[in-house]
Amino acid sequence: MASSESPSQLSIHNGREDTEKNLIRQEQPSSSRGGWSAAIFIILVEVAERFSYYGTAGNLITYLTNELHEPIPKAAKNVNTWVGVSSLLPIIGGFVADAFLGRFNTILVSSIIYCFAMVMLTVTVSIIPRRYQKAMFFVSLYTLAIGQAGHKPCVQTFAADQFDEDSPEEKKAKSSFFNWWYMGIIVGASTATLVVIYVQDNVGWAAGFGIMTGAMVVALVLFLLGYKRYRKQGPLGSPFTKVVQVLVAAARKWRVDGTLMTGFGVYIDDESPHDTRRTLAHTSQFRCLDKAMIIDQLDASSKTRNPWRLCSQNHVEQVKLVLRLIPVWMCCLMFAVVQSFSITFFTKQGSTMVRSIGPNFKIPQASLHVFNGLTIIVVIPIYDRVFVPAARKVTGHSSGITILQRIGIGLFVSIFTMVVSALVEAKRVSIAKDHNLLDNPKTIVPMRVWWLIPQYMICGLSDVFTFVGLQEFFYDQMPEEMRSMGAAAYLSVVGVGNFMSNAIISAVQEISSKHGEKWLGNNINRAHLNYFYWVIAALSTLNWCIYVLIAKLFVYKKFEAQETNKEKELT
Repeated sequence: MASSESPSQLSIHNGREDTEKNLIRQEQPSSSRGGWSAAIFIILVEVAERFSYYGTAGNLITYLTNELHEPIPKAAKNVNTWVGVSSLLPIIGGFVADAFLGRFNTILVSSIIYCFAMVMLTVTVSIIPRRYQKAMFFVSLYTLAIGQAGHKPCVQTFAADQFDEDSPEEKKAKSSFFNWWYMGIIVGASTATLVVIYVQDNVGWAAGFGIMTGAMVVALVLFLLGYKRYRKQGPLGSPFTKVVQVLVAAARKWRVDGTLMTGFGVYIDDESPHDTRRTLAHTSQFRCLDKAMIIDQLDASSKTRNPWRLCSQNHVEQVKLVLRLIPVWMCCLMFAVVQSFSITFFTKQGSTMVRSIGPNFKIPQASLHVFNGLTIIVVIPIYDRVFVPAARKVTGHSSGITILQRIGIGLFVSIFTMVVSALVEAKRVSIAKDHNLLDNPKTIVPMRVWWLIPQYMICGLSDVFTFVGLQEFFYDQMPEEMRSMGAAAYLSVVGVGNFMSNAIISAVQEISSKHGEKWLGNNINRAHLNYFYWVIAALSTLNWCIYVLIAKLFVYKKFEAQETNKEKELT
């Protein structure tokens, strides 16, 4: 005869699983570790890594067109493809970290691969014969992408893990951490833009890549120096398994005629039944998944829980969290498309303009990206120390404004990046036409390069809101077991955005060639780049309107303890 065990009895049968998970929690190091004293080491590592990455990416289109003699559209696509792959591979790296190696070990292994790739690049541009150089250069580039695959999703998450969410003081410090983390990234990127790119253009490519190789070695040493200060967490198992279990369990019970209040009951929690601080509250979205935690007759008669038939409320709500992030992720792809132009078309625009300061000094065209970084360096302290406290008094929100509001402001500002870029490009082409330079793309147009500064600055301003907001959003709203994957999801916005940029470039080339002159040809003076920017501005505006609707419907992560406290306040 079938027994009718209660949810609590099922939880007892699952005791070993509970014990293992609680042991993971108990292994957290003492309060003497973590905090800013540990995070600062990891921030310095990221500064060095970004120094190397942007030193490579920032001037990559120049190397491809000048040294490897690729046409501008092809070079732009190669840059976008490499940036895209580099930003998508962290999904694999984040999975490996969460499921197998843990964040510390993944960072260590990937940093070694990163250093090896930088050595390969340095050797390739210095001593490899010309006929093999192109192949070796791309092999080295994509080896670098493999190193990034483990480095990028784990470093930020590992640094954020140094702040205890159960401590009010450290939780507040964590919100501030994301601002200063991004500022560290920009310091590294801006330094590379000023120093490395100047060395590449005026001393040699080998010297430039050699400096970046040294920076990565220093970064690895710094990371190991902080070993005893870190709070480390081991792998928590495959994050994808739990997601699939919920989907399968819900599908197997889709014919069950009942709700959470009928039948044999509902399986509430199997992880931490006495700690409502970490138990996710039930939400009404994606109700079809709730069937995964309904106890039917077969579940009630079983002595052990089958996770492919019966899932806890926590697991179901974790899957809902992931599903709620997807629309926001999709709306940020257009933002990444806009940002991709700062290291492709913006750079080529700068190469055609007057860049000299005095008789003996010429600004490298790729170094103009520093104005993006300088804007971020100036705005972030103002945002963190002035705007947030002022907004907090008005809204009562600990961060001043919500994360989605912050992202939305950045998306809106990015529209003006394209508007200003289109106006400046129209001015540049007009001057080229006045001086009969339309068919002489290698001749410098008599227009100062400073005209490009506004579009770089607006680009940097939008970064402060959207990119920093995305980092915090995908860390904060992801399930704890999937936070490395959350960082990878943020990075994948950049990756997919770059592939979208490639697709848009190809589509514009195809359509424009059928209706007259190509908008994006190798001759930038006749490329109609300003028309292309207007198309991107229109797409960005449409994308922002959709985002606003999605943001209004979004439900933030909530825990049982928060809901209980609200009920007590109401009564």
